[in-house]
Amino acid sequence: MGSLGHGASSSLNSKWATRGVKKTSLTGTGCQPKPPNIYILADMTPSPSDSALRATLIDLVATKALKRGTFRLASGREASFYLDAKQVILDAQGSALVGRAILQLLESYGSLPAAVGGMSIGADPVTSAVVTMAGVANLPLKGFMVRKEPKDHGTKRFVEGPVQPGDRVVIVEDVTTTGGSSLLAIDRAMEFGLVVERVVTVIDRLAGAKETLAARGIPLDSLVTIRDLGIEPDAS
Repeated sequence: MGSLGHGASSSLNSKWATRGVKKTSLTGTGCQPKPPNIYILADMTPSPSDSALRATLIDLVATKALKRGTFRLASGREASFYLDAKQVILDAQGSALVGRAILQLLESYGSLPAAVGGMSIGADPVTSAVVTMAGVANLPLKGFMVRKEPKDHGTKRFVEGPVQPGDRVVIVEDVTTTGGSSLLAIDRAMEFGLVVERVVTVIDRLAGAKETLAARGIPLDSLVTIRDLGIEPDAS
């Protein structure tokens, strides 16, 4: 599977389809005015179709994350554009869209992994978005973080979170370029004893990550690629 497909969400959408917003009022006492209505988010409003979700996500990436100019990437390459995915993932609407879209992908694989996580700090808001939306949908999914360096106190672990050796996991990323960050996260997760099944990234720059990970037997799926933004890989 490449970027987010159109048939990934039927079972997940059904979890959201019957959920709405509960409304309650608090009555004032004495001479105090009646407080305004308070709206409590009971669950989620009906899920948009895959195509509508993906179109909205692409639009957010194009308007908030895509920067033009000359940039040096974490991989060391120079590029004529930069994708600051955190401008989308740390936005309330963007976070919900990313979390829901990744859950759709995870369910399309047949069964949910035990956990999602990746290299701090880039993957942290992605992990949080997915775990939060899983909680909204009452899905059993945990998150974890992979440290670049272990803590010098406490457990001194590279991997943090409620995961155990033997857990099936998916590595998440905000942006993939060559796949180096994903490989490091995979190695640290496997050293801990986790079973890494695949990598899911919010944005793929189509600069070799898929091929690099495939060489390790790990598939890469994406929500958005640079082609969705009208950019060809040779322009990066």
